[in-house]
Amino acid sequence: MRILLLSHAFNSLTQRLFVELRAAGHAVSVEFDINDDVSREAVALFAPDLIVAPFLKRAIPADIWQRHTCLIVHPGIRGDRGPSALDWAVLDDAATWGVTVLQAEAEMDAGPVWSWREFPMRDATKASLYRNEVTAAAVAAVADAVERCAAGGFAPTPLDPQDPAIHGRLRPLMRQADRAIDWARDDTATVLRKIRCGDGFPGVRDTLAGRELFLYDAHAEAVLSGAPGELLARCGGAVCRATVDGAVWIGHLRDKHAGSDFKLPATHILGPAADALPEIVADGESGYRDLWYVEAGDVGYLHFPFYNGAMGTAQCERLLAAYRAARARDTRVIVLMGGPDFWSNGMHLNLIEAADSPADESWRNINAIDDLAREIIETDSQLTVAALHGNAGAGGVFLARAADQVWARDGVILNPHYKDMGNLYGSEYWTYLLPRYAGSDNAERIVRARLPMGVDEARALGLVDAVLDAAPTAFSAAVERRAADLARAPGFDAQLGDKQRQRRADEAQRPLTAYRDDELQRMRLNFYGFDPSYHVARYNFVGKVPKSRTPLTIAQHRRVSSPTD
Repeated sequence: MRILLLSHAFNSLTQRLFVELRAAGHAVSVEFDINDDVSREAVALFAPDLIVAPFLKRAIPADIWQRHTCLIVHPGIRGDRGPSALDWAVLDDAATWGVTVLQAEAEMDAGPVWSWREFPMRDATKASLYRNEVTAAAVAAVADAVERCAAGGFAPTPLDPQDPAIHGRLRPLMRQADRAIDWARDDTATVLRKIRCGDGFPGVRDTLAGRELFLYDAHAEAVLSGAPGELLARCGGAVCRATVDGAVWIGHLRDKHAGSDFKLPATHILGPAADALPEIVADGESGYRDLWYVEAGDVGYLHFPFYNGAMGTAQCERLLAAYRAARARDTRVIVLMGGPDFWSNGMHLNLIEAADSPADESWRNINAIDDLAREIIETDSQLTVAALHGNAGAGGVFLARAADQVWARDGVILNPHYKDMGNLYGSEYWTYLLPRYAGSDNAERIVRARLPMGVDEARALGLVDAVLDAAPTAFSAAVERRAADLARAPGFDAQLGDKQRQRRADEAQRPLTAYRDDELQRMRLNFYGFDPSYHVARYNFVGKVPKSRTPLTIAQHRRVSSPTD
């Protein structure tokens, strides 16, 4: 089938559907919903058999849905209506939630149902639920709907409010008043739900240190307590604030009144007010934990669930120190776990944008990531594994490939390219790693494509070594079993010896320093050269400037055909 994805942006769900539908053999093109005329033009150019809308912020024009089958992916249970479906589910502490695929009609979210899925809710942020449970449910439900559309003769089920199986209802747009925290009354669980239901967007407006700020990235504190609303401590980039029955860590803030109206670490936003707080070091019970190491038998596990997968200079330096400490342990395997939502997305563009000199901070950041990548590549005392529980993008993909093996959860999406960020060249030794693991032909294909990639394609191209078919909640256990088997394998010593010999041979042929020098020479031009494309693209990305057009890499209907196509 010819399927047009009509979406507000190429977000995580749209990318996953793009990958899955193409893998199923469909011709898929994407159009950003910029305005009605642009959408009409896309439909005329592509002549789709089906239009799927995974992420919209406004209604599809009536003249489109009246002439074409248009399926809306709604992140709510059957009967749920309104733009804040998942927000309300998190705030109300719903036990189960779901995704409904329904046909577009005049009344928003009220069309007949083509398919649906439900799932148990997890104690997590709205953004995490969307990237995991909602996305998995949406992929399954859309697959059903596409199959029914292709077969023909299917009649979607009209919503019947009297049906006892329909539990959803019309809910209004959630406003800041609905999320507002009453620090004198709200317990820790309530505060967490209020912040988590707005995590990602729009955050929770609150007053902190006398300033109106938006709160994100909240975690419970198990030890500290104080007067409700009081700032108690700082840890890493987070600050701790007391509730009526404990305290919460707030990792990120946004100040819409500042020149940098985007999310940054809380201590960065608060400045002197945060510096005045007592600093604590995170341990197993207390503190803001975004980096820790655990050991089980002959395997060491390094966890680094950095917010949104962004790795700033200081985070890279901390991770490098933790990795070196892990190398010094008497283990046979080191597993780089990343986090449950992201493994890594490379450089921390928000911190770079907020720096006094974005060019200088870009340079510091990429060198810090390169230092880490080199340490992983040169590890000769253990076998190393990158275990991708969540998605990875840009430099994060090649940082993972620095490990001896890459294991990815089924459903993970990789974006192994830099060029969409203003033709950024990229580093992390990708010019060494990509040809080595993928081969020169595949390396060229990967770099030129600028497309998201599923794990099966990534495995075929050499970016991934194994795909683990495990639910998000079961992935860590699956990794632990596989890592233990690797450490106990009869051929372990031979495998480690082969690795050491290969590294010596590679170094003799061309030193790692040469790859890094060449990559950074190109990146220096990105940062300091006359072409401002990287800085413009970063500014637009960080500031969420709406796209003025759909990239041709995904808008296949807008490509100019040539005789060789």
